[in-house]
Amino acid sequence: MTKKLWLVIAMAGVLSACDGSDQEEIQKWMAEQRANTKPQVTPIPEPKKFAPQAYTQEASVEPFSNQKLTQALRRDSQQSGTASAALLAPELARRKEPLESYPLDSMAMVGSLQKQGQPVALIRVDKLLYQVKSGNYLGQNYGRVTKIGETEVVLRELVQDAAGEWIERTATLQLQEKSK
Repeated sequence: MTKKLWLVIAMAGVLSACDGSDQEEIQKWMAEQRANTKPQVTPIPEPKKFAPQAYTQEASVEPFSNQKLTQALRRDSQQSGTASAALLAPELARRKEPLESYPLDSMAMVGSLQKQGQPVALIRVDKLLYQVKSGNYLGQNYGRVTKIGETEVVLRELVQDAAGEWIERTATLQLQEKSK
C-alpha cells in the first residue's frame, strides 16, 4: 500500500511541475500564425450562358410509347402473313351469359351427364351449380364451350395480343373430384 501511495504522490509532483507558462507561449505562437497566414481562394469561373434550343421532334412518335410498339408488331404480323388473325373478333353485341362474369379459375367442373342425348357439364361457381352445354360462354375472355367430355370441358377463348389483334387459344376445365 505504501508503494502505491508514494507512486501517486510522485505523479502529482510531476504534474504540478507543468505550469501555465508553456501554454502562454503556445497561445502567442498560434495568434502569430493566424495573423500571418492569408487564405488563398481561387475565384470561381463565371457560369456559361444557357442558350435554350427549340424542340423539333414533337410531331414524331416517342420511341418508347405503346403506339411505336403497336406499329412494329403490326408490321411484323403483316409480314408473317397472319391474315386469319384479323378475322377473329368477339361478338360484342350479343347478350352476356351469367358465367361470363367469373374468371375461369373460380369455376370447377364437378360432373357431367347426358340430357336429351347431349352432354351437359355441371360447373360450380360461388357454391352454385350451373348446367353448361356446347355453345355456352364461360369466363371473362369470351370463352365458348366447344366440347364436353366426362372429365373436362374444352373452351375456345379470344384474347388480344400486344398488338391489339384478337387471337384464339384453348382452355380446359378439368373434373374436380372432392377429396375426403
